[in-house]
Amino acid sequence: MPQFAANLSMLYPELPFLERFGAAAADGFKAVEYLFPYDFSPEQIKAELKSHNLENVLFNLPPGHWEAGERGLAALPGREAEFRDALDLAISYAKHLGTKQVHVMAGLQVISGSAQQQAMHRSAMRYCYVNNLRYAAKRLASEGLRGLIEPINPRDIPGYFLNRQDDAIEILDEVGSDALALQLDLYHCQIVHGDLAKNIERLLARAAHIQIASVPQRNEPDSGEINYRFLFDLIDRLAYQGWIGCEYRPADPSPGGTSRGLAWMRAL
Repeated sequence: MPQFAANLSMLYPELPFLERFGAAAADGFKAVEYLFPYDFSPEQIKAELKSHNLENVLFNLPPGHWEAGERGLAALPGREAEFRDALDLAISYAKHLGTKQVHVMAGLQVISGSAQQQAMHRSAMRYCYVNNLRYAAKRLASEGLRGLIEPINPRDIPGYFLNRQDDAIEILDEVGSDALALQLDLYHCQIVHGDLAKNIERLLARAAHIQIASVPQRNEPDSGEINYRFLFDLIDRLAYQGWIGCEYRPADPSPGGTSRGLAWMRAL
């Protein structure tokens, strides 16, 4: 059976963030992930991990001004210094927490202007993205860490620079570092591509982390249009050794709703 990590940015929404670690452990999770740890000191988070015998398997680099709508810095020309500072901060947290992988968010592209202007802007972003990823790969490799890039569907984050799996693979090939890998979110992949079984077979060797949620509602993986039981069996047959992040919104967000909604995991 695959090994599942609780995404604490989405699960247990009724609890303060630091209380979600204990709730996840009580539900049988051995690992956690989340979007950002930076509102808390690494000492606070490490204490929760140690207290509940949990492994922290993933978090994101600082995304820029999240409240203002920014969704990453890696592909934003002119923000290279800020990106490097964000990378340094993420590495500091990762080393303190024992986290081996961090998600390097690309950022949003400008969707105004003429088609020619948009194409020129996208070309500049891609150049910036590849250069920043090369820098990040060297820094991460020197610390024994890995960076991940994730295609995100344009419905959830309109204008996000990286939407398609093939584009991600092309960029990984261009950077050419073992310190970078694919973050394969099956929710996003289904919305953009479909044909999940064949895509998993094609992409799994490049993936160092998987995430799941139902489509279209992004709830528990036992609802919606994806047959996750079939896909979990496929992932096992392909001998995937990484974690699967449960990055979904509980259909029942009331107190105890996340735990009740984990019937799908207990059934496995």
